[in-house]
Amino acid sequence: MTRARREQVALDATPFYHCITRCVRRAFLCGEDKLTGCSFEHRRQWIVDRLAELVDIFAIDLCAYAVMSNHYHIVVRIDSHRAEEWSNHEVVERWMKLYNGNFLVNRWLNGETGKAENFVVSEIIQTWRKRLADLSWFMRCLNEFIARKANKEDNCKGRFWESRFKSQALLTEEALLTFMAYVDLNPIRAKLADRPETSDFTSVQSRIQTRQQQKKKKIIKKAKASKRATQPKSAEENKSPMLLPFSGNIKPEVDPTCGIYFHESDYYDLVDWSGRAIRDNKRGSIPAHIPPILQRLGVNENEWLNTMQKLTRQFNRAVGPKEKIQQLSRQLGQTWLKGIRSAQRLFSTPLNSTSV
Repeated sequence: MTRARREQVALDATPFYHCITRCVRRAFLCGEDKLTGCSFEHRRQWIVDRLAELVDIFAIDLCAYAVMSNHYHIVVRIDSHRAEEWSNHEVVERWMKLYNGNFLVNRWLNGETGKAENFVVSEIIQTWRKRLADLSWFMRCLNEFIARKANKEDNCKGRFWESRFKSQALLTEEALLTFMAYVDLNPIRAKLADRPETSDFTSVQSRIQTRQQQKKKKIIKKAKASKRATQPKSAEENKSPMLLPFSGNIKPEVDPTCGIYFHESDYYDLVDWSGRAIRDNKRGSIPAHIPPILQRLGVNENEWLNTMQKLTRQFNRAVGPKEKIQQLSRQLGQTWLKGIRSAQRLFSTPLNSTSV
């Protein structure tokens, strides 16, 4: 039975979620339809551009994304505390980038409201504040925008997306790492690319390109003997414009506003290693060099490669070690969540890490 989204999103358990949306009847979202010869390749950029716009408005960060021919994946972090820190004027300014404000709010902005009206405006703004940190509203603003634009281009009406989006709670840093890599490796599994840097419309390609651009800038700065060139690069300098950066060793419990708790180079190493194994069609076999990040996080490397092929089918609403899934199940008032056996196989080594 379909459950309300509020019964699936538990921010006190984790702020990280994987979402996937498919087109109706598996129709083409992007790419080229070989049956009709029509190309929808340009629509990939629609989604990337819209994501960039939304993460600049919502209190939601983008960790990973992949835009495929008839579906897309994203991994996000919901930062509700950030939304609470916004002033009322900032909330209104952000909301009006998406929707027209109502008459009363416009009067409030012009200083034309009284005490009673201000109370009503305050309630309206509080509603908008909650929506700007709400996963359902984020996905609504993304999917509705793309559906209207695609239907207009196709000169048709009706449903564009297959159903409401599917979301999965990522309960630990191991689960976050697993799904980020899974999302970034989508084009390689589909044989649309042979390495991460050529995987178009993915977050890993965007991060790599940003890193290469920063290296070029650093070379230019060194050539000019700039004082700033000798300074260590900050996370902000390495940051892809719309992607949450990696924070290295800074844990969420130390700094809740920090980025993704991994080193960027470790993540690239893991994605490259996993992509090579998938590309060689040697499911379950292990290359000579195992990325140390798997060993540090206690992830079973044999099961990792098997999981990369069918991750979304192994888990349902939550991903993480067995104990974390069972804890979330009790928290949501459910007796069982799919993925217990898969969790036991994938996260088989005793873990020393914390929940994200």
